[in-house]
Amino acid sequence: MRFVTTHGEAPPGSFKTAVFEGLAPDGGLYVPETIEPWSHAELSRLPRRTLTEIALRVLRPFTRGELDATVFEAVIAAALDFEIPLVTVEPGIHALELFHGPTLAFKDVGARVMARLMASLHEGDAPLTVLVATSGDTGSAVAHAFHGVPYTRVMVLYPHGRISPTQEAQLTMFNGEEPGMACGNVRAYAVAGSFDDCHRLTREAFRDPELRRQVPMTSANSVNVGRLLPQLIYYFHAIAQLMDRARSSPTAGAIAELTDQASAAAAPAQTPDQVVFCTPSGNFGNLTAGLMAKRAGLPIAQFVAATNVNDIVP
Repeated sequence: MRFVTTHGEAPPGSFKTAVFEGLAPDGGLYVPETIEPWSHAELSRLPRRTLTEIALRVLRPFTRGELDATVFEAVIAAALDFEIPLVTVEPGIHALELFHGPTLAFKDVGARVMARLMASLHEGDAPLTVLVATSGDTGSAVAHAFHGVPYTRVMVLYPHGRISPTQEAQLTMFNGEEPGMACGNVRAYAVAGSFDDCHRLTREAFRDPELRRQVPMTSANSVNVGRLLPQLIYYFHAIAQLMDRARSSPTAGAIAELTDQASAAAAPAQTPDQVVFCTPSGNFGNLTAGLMAKRAGLPIAQFVAATNVNDIVP
């Protein structure tokens, strides 16, 4: 599949190009040129599929022709080696728990899949520098996901004194490893400033053409489609679990609600297409993935974008 840019001023690229460049040369984001719809028959088989099988089917159209099928399956199985259960809160209301990954953040899903895809697609001996700005859980998930991944060098920037002790411990736990060691490829740096300052530094690096010619680099923030697309997986997995429960409860319906740990859920409904996802939103990457899942044919009625007290949404 080809990936086009949101600015429309750079030529389309492959999945590999989109993932390894992160930001397109014109400053836009890479997005799939098309989103292939699922057939009704495929959707009806969702309850019989495992998480790995769902993930393979969701991502295959975007990676077709670029990864050996056996390698692709091994990548997904290794990345998603934890459960994503749908837990009933009360009749008709469920929570999709996305905090069972190694860093307890929903971002483990996207980061782990992206890291392993990059390792599988990498060619040559030159390392790829992965930059990420974080205010906490993104950096932890990315650091853990890329730790020990060959041919990658990860630089995590976080605001000094503005994240929790637990988050800082997760971010810096690999700093003591020597760069020459097999696993010494992750470094976290405290920046004197805010998260916006961290983001500005990474943005300036990506906008420096001379630097990018000298140092192959990509982003691990949600601007990278390699981290965005895996997030479609758990929307399909949530619906699969709802459909499975509907088999034993003919009146079962769903509204999905994602809590601040990125959980998903539901209120009483009569038909599957009345599912409503309420998604905690920062920069709306998670919500974007949900909208793409709906475009692919997942029976979702609507989304609710939930924000916190910062209230920055117009």
